[in-house]
Amino acid sequence: MAAGSVSFGTGHPLAFVLGPCVIESESHAIDTAIALKEIASRVGVPIVFKASFDKANRTSITSFRGPGLAEGLRVLGLVRERTALPILTDIHEAAQAAPAAEVADVLQIPAFLSRQTDLIVAAAKTGRAINVKKGQFLAPKDMKHVIAKVTESGNQKVLVTERGVSFGYNNLVVDPRAFPMLRALGYPVIFDVTHSLQLPGAGDGVTAGLAEYIAPMAQAGVAAGVDGVFMEVHEEPSRAKSDAANALRLDLLEPLLRRLVALDKIVRHA
Repeated sequence: MAAGSVSFGTGHPLAFVLGPCVIESESHAIDTAIALKEIASRVGVPIVFKASFDKANRTSITSFRGPGLAEGLRVLGLVRERTALPILTDIHEAAQAAPAAEVADVLQIPAFLSRQTDLIVAAAKTGRAINVKKGQFLAPKDMKHVIAKVTESGNQKVLVTERGVSFGYNNLVVDPRAFPMLRALGYPVIFDVTHSLQLPGAGDGVTAGLAEYIAPMAQAGVAAGVDGVFMEVHEEPSRAKSDAANALRLDLLEPLLRRLVALDKIVRHA
């Protein structure tokens, strides 16, 4: 399945979706994308750049949401021009699908909205690749109905992302069985490592997280045979305007990518 110049799935190399949670500024988005492209080039892996123009599901009404649709898409367009990287961004309303598709190669359906039919259909009808995050409240097999909303709208370019399941209070858990279960539905599977390490709402108005477990979780997902790995990356996570507690520090990315590529080679040739 192609997302711009990057392909996911059987017969293609392990691919990565990387970037900050939200567009913090024009310069930050461009500088981060350039840094990510340089790292990916050194490691030899395909990447898609991700950033949100609006985080409509923040815990608190006072939390930073991003620059909004028009400014955010302008910035993502500049990132694409400067780096030639494919772009992924999420949408929250059906009306955002068409304008976002003019810039983004992949439209992402947030996990909390994975049952929203009108949103999914509008995204599918743009013809762009659609990455649907499995809701924290859904079992893997339930995603067949979500996938059908995309494919029955005339779009076969589907990615399915695992990002953890609600487990008790302020916690998520990832069941490794979900990866082969999702792959059995016939579409490439991505593991959203950093969002799986959230502690939703546990920070008294903000989401807490467990970034110290990014490496072992990513390695577990690759060992289970995923087609892609999604990680939010920031040069200084403590200063990030969203998901600060569960983002990967930029200087830790390259060695982790090298380990994941080596592990993927073992898995694919097992």
